[in-house]
Amino acid sequence: MNMQKCTRKTNQSGSVMLEALVAVMIFSMGLLALVGLQGAMIKNSSDAKFRSEASFIAQEYLGRMWLDATNVGNFAKTTDAPQLPNGTVTVAVGPRRFATVTVEWKAPGMDKHQYVTSAYIGNAY
Repeated sequence: MNMQKCTRKTNQSGSVMLEALVAVMIFSMGLLALVGLQGAMIKNSSDAKFRSEASFIAQEYLGRMWLDATNVGNFAKTTDAPQLPNGTVTVAVGPRRFATVTVEWKAPGMDKHQYVTSAYIGNAY
């Protein structure tokens, strides 16, 4: 009776190969997810860098206006912002020396972004 148990073929031949194939597929899907996550991380990092650069540029313009508060109207213009991709800076000065600085940029393959800040320069009255 023991002899028959040893010589009988099992129905599980090839199951190790199938399990290995499924394991490789699951591992590959995990790697693809990590690569996608890394791409999104790089994109968000670039966006954050551009936003902080735009904030710095706008605050720099407001600082220059504060230094020369008597000639605030001379700052009202649009110029390029070479620190940003396709970047421009627009300064508008309204009544009572209310200045608005708008920084716009558009990175390749991305939507157009803008950063706007405003301040009263010097004595508002």
